[in-house]
Amino acid sequence: MTAARQKRKRLYASFMAVAGMLLLASAGLRVSTAATTERIVVDWHSGLAIGGYDPVAFFTDGQALPGSPDFEFRYAGAIWRFHNMGNRAAFAAEPEIYMPQFGGYDPIGVTRGIAVAGNPNVWLITGQRLYLFYDHARMEKFAADADRLAAEAERKWPDVRRSLSP
Repeated sequence: MTAARQKRKRLYASFMAVAGMLLLASAGLRVSTAATTERIVVDWHSGLAIGGYDPVAFFTDGQALPGSPDFEFRYAGAIWRFHNMGNRAAFAAEPEIYMPQFGGYDPIGVTRGIAVAGNPNVWLITGQRLYLFYDHARMEKFAADADRLAAEAERKWPDVRRSLSP
């Protein structure tokens, strides 16, 4: 192999390595833009908890509704958005009732001892608590045995929580 061809081959290999790393990095950003080092799932760029969805609307409207920048409330190091002033007032009065369990982390992940950011579009209310899940398969698994899995996640949450930044 000539010296020029060897040089081209090395340059091509370097280019492919850099392109591969960029592809992996961009894929990782698309999978989740939520911080998984915080005790509450917060978007890295905006500081919004649970993707800017209204946590009260899950209970009152039975659906995931996006919150408005006009109705924001800062709590537990995150910005929470609400669909209306009444929902913001309800959350401000009793945030522990409306916040998702485990800070918005998937309870199936918590049962496994890891923090996996939940998706506000994949949710379930059971036992008067809001749970967010990574995907529908995890939600269905949880729903099939909610009491046992919720208890297991509660037992493991302190260890998972200690692994997260304050």
